[in-house]
Amino acid sequence: MLEKINSPDDVKKLNEQEKEQLAEEIRKYILEVVSKNGGHLASNLGVVELTIALHSVFNVPKDKIIWDVGHQTYVHKILTGRKDELKTLRKLNGIAGFPKTRESESDCFDTGHSSTSISVALGMARARNLKGEDHSVIAVIGDGALTGGMALEGLNDVGFSKCKMTVILNDNEMSISPNLGGLNKFLSKLRTKKLYTKSNISAKKIIWKIPGVGKPIVKIVQRVKRSIKQLIIPKMFFEDIGFTYLGPVDGHNIKELENILNLSKQVETPVLIHVLTKKGKGYEIAENSPDKFHATGPFNIETGEAKSPKEQDYSKIFGNKLIELAEKNKNIVAITASMKDGTGLAEFQRKFPERFFDVGIAEQHAITLAAGMAKEGLIPVVPIYSSFYQRAYDQVIHDVAIQSLPVIMCVDRAGIVGADGETHQGLLDMAFFRLVPNLNIMAPKDFKELEQMLEFAIDLKKPIVIRYPRGGEDKEIKFSNHNKIEIGKAEIVKEFSESKEQQDKITIITIGKTVTKGMRVAKALEEDGKNVQVINMRFLKPIDRNTVIEAIKQSQKVITIEDGTIIGGLSTAIKEIIAEENLANIQIESHAYPDKFIEQGSPQELENKYW
Repeated sequence: MLEKINSPDDVKKLNEQEKEQLAEEIRKYILEVVSKNGGHLASNLGVVELTIALHSVFNVPKDKIIWDVGHQTYVHKILTGRKDELKTLRKLNGIAGFPKTRESESDCFDTGHSSTSISVALGMARARNLKGEDHSVIAVIGDGALTGGMALEGLNDVGFSKCKMTVILNDNEMSISPNLGGLNKFLSKLRTKKLYTKSNISAKKIIWKIPGVGKPIVKIVQRVKRSIKQLIIPKMFFEDIGFTYLGPVDGHNIKELENILNLSKQVETPVLIHVLTKKGKGYEIAENSPDKFHATGPFNIETGEAKSPKEQDYSKIFGNKLIELAEKNKNIVAITASMKDGTGLAEFQRKFPERFFDVGIAEQHAITLAAGMAKEGLIPVVPIYSSFYQRAYDQVIHDVAIQSLPVIMCVDRAGIVGADGETHQGLLDMAFFRLVPNLNIMAPKDFKELEQMLEFAIDLKKPIVIRYPRGGEDKEIKFSNHNKIEIGKAEIVKEFSESKEQQDKITIITIGKTVTKGMRVAKALEEDGKNVQVINMRFLKPIDRNTVIEAIKQSQKVITIEDGTIIGGLSTAIKEIIAEENLANIQIESHAYPDKFIEQGSPQELENKYW
């Protein structure tokens, strides 16, 4: 069946039984691809029938479907002409794991972060109305994404606007970690109720036309119906803010889904369709461990085991060291934005449940929560992925830095991340954090230095950022010496050779993950007859001006290397020092990522391409 599908029009021609067969074949195909390439598995297996139903009822690209986050769009890509290209998923020069307007006109908006789809959809619906056009606009958002404040802001505006559009709430009871909080409890109550909402649109139109009595009868019926709803569906949150609520509906029943989607098209005001799906549907291993298979590397389909053994990585080292420190200091608390496993906090939660706080997909709240805790004497540690820290920038400035509160902000997945592409690369954090007064910014060269920096941060009692990459430390270059961490003090990891005093001197200045890169470059230059020293800056802010100035004065050439953008980070900081100190005749060569958004590919491929 899958071989016959090259566009949504082909899907529309299928009968119910053929669509069910198509769903089964799509699941097998996605399993095959993701087991080889890695990717987001469980979420895509959960939306197969929903996606088929959407393309059966709506007409893409005329109708606009905005996928929140967008990691669940593999089925959508298959049905919109990218079936064969799916084999290149997440690879350099292949198709992305998220919607990309450059790939297809069926992708109407680029997404990658949570909780944005409702705002985008309302913008498109309002634009449609202003332009006098006639098409449907649909936002597909997961229940986990509703914990994001932006989703609630969007819901509020949509309900107030009375603008015709549809929000599909894909309720699978999972985001990346299990959903928490009041909204999840509310949705749980909705899930347990017998399907209540049925279409009364046609009946309402008929009764309304009865001369003299039609309008009063409709109003009476509406009041009675609303009273019943208040008893059957607690709080009626969605209808109270202006939506017509439809559901819950079985998200794996294509016929029911098509019926309720067609029904939603008749409503002239905002509609919310509550769809119940199972994350990992059709692959029992993923159904039983949806968090493990939210995002996965290549794995064995029969066993579910990763093809490459899991090794120590920075997130694990961070989590283990934090437990060690928390055992000695009862004021240490940990905060996560629905990423306890990804950031290495799962074991911390088990050991210190009362000192662990998962706030859901709400990075802004996480930072300001930490600020409140720090103001009252606690030591909050907040690990968030670099690309997600972008969402909490105002809170870092306004709620932490201005008051110089001792919040420890651990920036996981800093630098190039790889296969998730532009929306997930962590290349901007050094640049945007360096602009903020009162922040201290560090980056470790290896596991041991990360542990040292955590110890230092706990005692510093000032706001501090520690950035570290995805994955493990360098397997070849090892550092035997680890000097004590001192505020704003760099470390010379390779001195000039006294025996080569007369030869050209080059200073390599680097930080974090790229210190090992600096050591490799130094070796290559020395083989070419140069005399090289390597400085591990450790601190981007406050920067060790004295060490930098002394090193540059000794050298004919300076090379900077960093795992970040060329603008605003280490390279910019060194150039500012050269300019401010009027250091003349200095050659400087900077290695960083260019001023552009970097596509998907393996970290090594992207390093080779851009460095």
